[in-house]
Amino acid sequence: MEGVTTTPRLAAKLEKGNQMVLLMDLEEQADKDFGLARRKAWIRKLALRLRGKSAGDGTPASFQELQNALRAHNRVRRGNRVVDTARIVGSVGRSKDFDRHFLPLRASAAERWKRIDIAFHRGEDLPPVTLYKLDGAYFVLDGNHRVSVARFHGLQAVEAVVTEFLPLRAEAPGRVAVPDAEAA
Repeated sequence: MEGVTTTPRLAAKLEKGNQMVLLMDLEEQADKDFGLARRKAWIRKLALRLRGKSAGDGTPASFQELQNALRAHNRVRRGNRVVDTARIVGSVGRSKDFDRHFLPLRASAAERWKRIDIAFHRGEDLPPVTLYKLDGAYFVLDGNHRVSVARFHGLQAVEAVVTEFLPLRAEAPGRVAVPDAEAA
């Protein structure tokens, strides 16, 4: 690329092998990424309404509702795992901040989301997210913004500390169920 000068604020991308090299300031890139993520969430919400579905169809699954329906109150810590982002279906207590694709719904998420996006672009290691596993699906306890940024950038998996919730076993009436020793 003879005669071409590049500045840190140049909004272009150069191919370098299979890797894209961003020539944009990281703050600008984070602003652009967050704006695009919010627009995608807004368009998905609008598409649901145009199809005659309620806006609630786009919200993530509720951990508490599923936990109560399955009567799954026994916790088993599974430790560090690599979890497929497609299996993360909801949040524990933050379902109003992100849609079911973990795109940000509120402008108030911008500052934290952008900080994590900048760390992603810099290649910094971030702490693992904390997930609850229930009936084969995962719910975010801590790390909603990290999951959101990972999904936005198309990451297939994230590192997570997993706690699984198991339903009560039905044995004899009046007996308290105890999880199997193998599950622990």
